[in-house]
Amino acid sequence: MRVQLSSDDQNHIIATAHRLADAARFAILPHFRTSLTAQNKDASGYDPVTIADRAAEQAMREILAELRPQDGIIGEEFGTSQGQSGIDWILDPIDGTRAFICGAPTWGVLIGVAIEGHVVYGIVDQPHIGERFEGGFGRAQLSGPHGEMALATRAARPLDQSVIMTTFPEVGTASERACFEHLAQRCLLVRYGMDCYAYMLLALGQIDYVMEAGLNSYDIAGPIGVIEAAGGVVRSWSGCTAVGGGRVLAASNQEMLDQALRSLAPMLERDEAQ
Repeated sequence: MRVQLSSDDQNHIIATAHRLADAARFAILPHFRTSLTAQNKDASGYDPVTIADRAAEQAMREILAELRPQDGIIGEEFGTSQGQSGIDWILDPIDGTRAFICGAPTWGVLIGVAIEGHVVYGIVDQPHIGERFEGGFGRAQLSGPHGEMALATRAARPLDQSVIMTTFPEVGTASERACFEHLAQRCLLVRYGMDCYAYMLLALGQIDYVMEAGLNSYDIAGPIGVIEAAGGVVRSWSGCTAVGGGRVLAASNQEMLDQALRSLAPMLERDEAQ
């Protein structure tokens, strides 16, 4: 049975999440747009990590050890710590490290809170421009230098009038890129390389889709919390849960998701048959 949270429990989780985001900002910003050196975590490719990634996750873990010691943690840099409460904190200290080391402000701090595999709250924070998106427990808002505003995804529209964003062709296999191109060719506009910020543009009601592959749970849990609170839907390419990562499609609403899945279905069937 799913853990039941009182309003006090929810408020404590929200306050803790903001403490984590504040701590990550403090740890990361001194390193942004400096000449820091990145290490490669992938012997067969390129998966960079910096001192900022590790410092930010360590800072967040220290706060959780103090305030939520009974909860589990799933983090990109330091792995999984089992908890006893049924609540997991899913952390990506810098989503978009490639952008970070290039000085582009499309990276972000991702914080997801999941109960028995279901994301109930999320924060996506962009420290350099000072924007913080949050969603869950009745919240769906952006706070930043221009004040606060409610988040709400776009209304449904024909596929050929939609806008899609992605990190392709940087990620994914050849067949996955073909699936993306199949859908993108049916959209009005496609933009590339926005990392986690693309998901927040969807939550803001600026675009209709984000499509990616090769994700981990820490890449998507935070965005799921924000997008779903804003009225959007995040699923796998086959329409199943996306909490575990993999092939992910975020849509502004269920009707838009259904349009995209119908378009993708023949490509996925062909891919499975090969």
